[in-house]
Amino acid sequence: MGKKEQFIDNTSEWSPREISRRDRLAKDIRVNWQLYAMFVIPVVYYVIFRYIPMFGNILAFRKYNPGGSIFGSGPLTLKYFKQFITAKPFWQAFSNTLILNGLYLLFRFPLTLIFALLINEIRNLHWKKFVQTVSYLPHFISMVIVCGMIKEVLSTKGPVNEVISMLGGEKISFISMAEWFRTIFVASGIWQSLGWGTILYLAAMSGINPSLYEAATVDGASHFQQVIHVTIPCILPTIATLLILDIGGLVGSGGAFEKVYLLYSPMTYETSDIVSTYVFRMGVESGSVNFASAVGLFEGLINLILLTAANFVSRKVAKTSLW
Repeated sequence: MGKKEQFIDNTSEWSPREISRRDRLAKDIRVNWQLYAMFVIPVVYYVIFRYIPMFGNILAFRKYNPGGSIFGSGPLTLKYFKQFITAKPFWQAFSNTLILNGLYLLFRFPLTLIFALLINEIRNLHWKKFVQTVSYLPHFISMVIVCGMIKEVLSTKGPVNEVISMLGGEKISFISMAEWFRTIFVASGIWQSLGWGTILYLAAMSGINPSLYEAATVDGASHFQQVIHVTIPCILPTIATLLILDIGGLVGSGGAFEKVYLLYSPMTYETSDIVSTYVFRMGVESGSVNFASAVGLFEGLINLILLTAANFVSRKVAKTSLW
């Protein structure tokens, strides 16, 4: 009896709205339990590999001794932040990261949108599926294989240099020349991600009301004018969201670390060394765990600032934002 009274007392504190929400959630879980079960996997992944490792950021402020506590020892200090701020290699890596990601965004973002618009205009369903399949395939190729292909194609005995030689030019050692690294990085990245990046745009375009195109046709709008005045405005929220996410990752490694690590060499550090490869060398190869943790934390803070700024501007200008 006492337990029953206690139960009644607890539930009596809930507002009708809270009780209604709990009932709807419980009912939704019972009906769609398969979807919630699938949701558990990514949640566990992010908790284990994204959130728990955040505790390691304490090493940016405390000294780490091999064999000691994984959270370091001694008092909190900003010593390691001062070290990398005054280190010339860090600022070179930081500028390279901005330049590489900035150039990649500058070319990839508009090209992806244009390619999605072109695919959307294909009326033959079989041809449309063929184009989509061919353009998606590079995304599924392992980065190790992609970098191997790049090295083979651009080697002194590769097809590119053979063509240059046939035209009377001198062979170029593309991979070992710093001035060519950015071109190789951006061009190969566009080839690999162009088709895959159109998925969200095409999904947004499929939700556009056909009556809008019919009304534009009645008003005498050409095909190009329909794209400019109907298609693009309707998918503007998707464009803004993807642009915000891309800007928020300008300083981050994203998928750049694997490609840069597999393609760069000491001869190309001038233009190829980025923050993530710099952190890897300092933390893993040199054993400066505290120094690498400080740099990694700084990188994360810069990304957070860029993401917040891009979201604010998008909310003011395009009237759409992530939050």
